Amino acid sequence: MIDPALPYAEQLRRRADRMATTCVHAGETPDEDGALDVPIVLSSAFAFTSADQAARAFRGEEDAWIYGRWGNPTVRALEEKLAALEGAEAACATASGMAAIAGVVLSTCEAGDHVVAPRSMYAESARLLRERLPKLGITTTFVDGTAAAYAAAMTDKTRILYVETPSNPTLGVVDIAAIVKLAQSAKAPRPLVVVDGTFATPFAQSPVDLGADLVVHSMTKGISGHGDVIGGAVAGPRELVDRARELVVKGFGGVLSPLAAWLVLRGLRTFALRQERSCATAEAIARHLASHPKIAVVHHPSLPSHPGHALAQRQMHAYGALLSFELAGDDALARGRKTLEALRVATHAVSLGDTRTLVVHPASTTHSTMPEETRRLAGIGDGLLRMSCGLESADDLIADLDRALEAAGT
Repeated sequence: MIDPALPYAEQLRRRADRMATTCVHAGETPDEDGALDVPIVLSSAFAFTSADQAARAFRGEEDAWIYGRWGNPTVRALEEKLAALEGAEAACATASGMAAIAGVVLSTCEAGDHVVAPRSMYAESARLLRERLPKLGITTTFVDGTAAAYAAAMTDKTRILYVETPSNPTLGVVDIAAIVKLAQSAKAPRPLVVVDGTFATPFAQSPVDLGADLVVHSMTKGISGHGDVIGGAVAGPRELVDRARELVVKGFGGVLSPLAAWLVLRGLRTFALRQERSCATAEAIARHLASHPKIAVVHHPSLPSHPGHALAQRQMHAYGALLSFELAGDDALARGRKTLEALRVATHAVSLGDTRTLVVHPASTTHSTMPEETRRLAGIGDGLLRMSCGLESADDLIADLDRALEAAGT
């Protein structure tokens, strides 16, 4: 948890130090040839030693490699590292973050079941719940991020309480422990608490320790960290993780390639160091923009003005590497676009968690699929810009923002 009496930089350093050895070593041991890096095993099928072994493997009586869609040594090494970082019993790597999210929902719910989810969330996750799953008879009630709103929306058909915290793109903070308490008080079968931890990453938040049943991630983002791979993950109890794996990986074919798994493993070795720097940069930029005359409001949990500030201190290990901010004054949409076009250090691009700082205009890009009324209810205004802090100098990024905001006019 975040201690306001201790310098934030020191807390980030301590968090990175606690995670460093796990980032480097978990799931990875030298192979039989002594290779230190996990080999990229590209074989689509694996030889059996005997007909009896093959039969035992297919019956699930022996842990043997069978077929690349069912499992792969490189992917398993990544899954073991992910489970260790989340403090979970097991993890499953998937082809993308959306594959992980869809797999969890579809392996839990059937026709007639119900989900409660926040209004402020990743637009494609919202679209899955709002447009695609109702065709299968699975409905969703969207609420604000309070436990009271979740409680009011629950029915005896609710099977998942879905949480995204901090939320995309407004950095809303949801009380995971309170949502877990709600789920535990429900009549059987109690709903699962599923937390999308992509914005926080395992560096800044530990949902399993707070009682969440499952954690999902887009590994494309901060976990991989280099902007060169697409992947997703599910972590939690082995029974629930295997249920999702059976459906989304083995059944639907949402397989993470061995090369992609190796790239994420490579990225995770520097994960703690990257997150320490990016989180420090985000806090410095948020503090600077909070007093900027051209900014109406800054969304970052480090700021005392943020509605989730106190909760973030109790729930998170760090405030995270992302922030968003809204331009002050009229014609914010046009000036937001001008600001983006004037940036020279930060890059105008979607995604997040890269070594580069990325800035995007959600209303016209990442959240453009949301109906306008839904988007506004989620607090995503026309002048909102989202910033994912990379590894550049914080001073250089602040100077870049100041110059771009000046160039955009008043």
